[in-house]
Amino acid sequence: MIEVVLKKGKEKAVLHRHPWVFSGAIEKVKGKPGNGDVVKLIDAKGAFMAYGFYNDQSRVALRLLEWDETVEINEQWFKNKVAVAVESRSEVLVDGITNTCRLIFSESDYLPGLIVDKYADHLAVQVLTSGIEKMMPCIIDELNSILKPESIFDKSDATSRGHEGLQTQNIVLAGTHPPDRVEVIENGIKYNINIAEGQKSGFYCDQRDNRKIVATHAKGKKVLDCFSYTGGFTLNALQNQAAAVMSVDSSALAVETLKENVLLNGFDANKVTTITSDVNKQLRKLREDGELFDIVVLDPPKYAPSRSALDKASRAYKDLNRLGMLLLNKGGLLATYSCSGAMNMETFKQVLAWAALDAGKQVQFINQLCQPEDHPVRSSFPEGEYLKGLLCRVY
Repeated sequence: MIEVVLKKGKEKAVLHRHPWVFSGAIEKVKGKPGNGDVVKLIDAKGAFMAYGFYNDQSRVALRLLEWDETVEINEQWFKNKVAVAVESRSEVLVDGITNTCRLIFSESDYLPGLIVDKYADHLAVQVLTSGIEKMMPCIIDELNSILKPESIFDKSDATSRGHEGLQTQNIVLAGTHPPDRVEVIENGIKYNINIAEGQKSGFYCDQRDNRKIVATHAKGKKVLDCFSYTGGFTLNALQNQAAAVMSVDSSALAVETLKENVLLNGFDANKVTTITSDVNKQLRKLREDGELFDIVVLDPPKYAPSRSALDKASRAYKDLNRLGMLLLNKGGLLATYSCSGAMNMETFKQVLAWAALDAGKQVQFINQLCQPEDHPVRSSFPEGEYLKGLLCRVY
């Protein structure tokens, strides 16, 4: 096995089992490994440190897999990791009111660059690293063996694949092509999911718990659901007897699917107003029109893909939340989220404080919200904690 030598003084993160080694921390490579090959990482004195995927095109040159030198990294190693990850989600699916969740969450499940989401009897996969790309045949075999899905569809269309020298792709990996509408259940609510054409892997199952938490406050309330996508917060609010919900998203396909999902669940369509628009523009228009709500939900896309974008993203989050606060009745609730891994909870709270100051509002943080148990955060990889939310009372 080809050896990669770590620079002296760069051992701490590896010893703490952080799975990333950046290219600048590498002293030299003894040989010419192919991108995605498993290599042995050694320290400056030649002592073993870990095994990992190598890629000379990526800023993260090594993605570490195993710290025990006696363990062989072979197909069975990957199959075992897949099996453990899938088994750990069994309690999420056991009650029969939810049949969709994240089965494998990349580094947090010791499979760097692999995302697998379950949608009823279908699986959507995202492959983000060259190492996982090479191991996909055995990973697919294991998923088929354990779950026997009707389809496994590759939604590897993330631009981050380019950092690993990979092309984007949307292809069937096993079984048949998933239908245009796959019906799933989350928290007892039905959704039609378009796996092939939908955003990300087709659905945002990371907000499962938060939708339920926010909806407990919705009875008899007027709700504004921004970046509504296919209606997660909208449908949960309706299930909990919201008086009215306005749902705003820039995607016409998402809004049409939301309307279908309202009817699919037998909810009163007259309680729902759907608007296809840029959210920031629509918030300003609602402000001009004098509209007010009891609950405002802000679940925007990732504004800060990296730490270098954090300052610009903070300004965008501040302006968005300022607008949301201005649309609330006194004592109303703001449920606001950031899925930017580069923004931690303390920074997010500070952004909300700035937004409150600009809006001339007083804000109480009444609940801190996070990603659910099928999106675990590995203790040695805090970067896995990307979703954070705040439920705020605004005066």
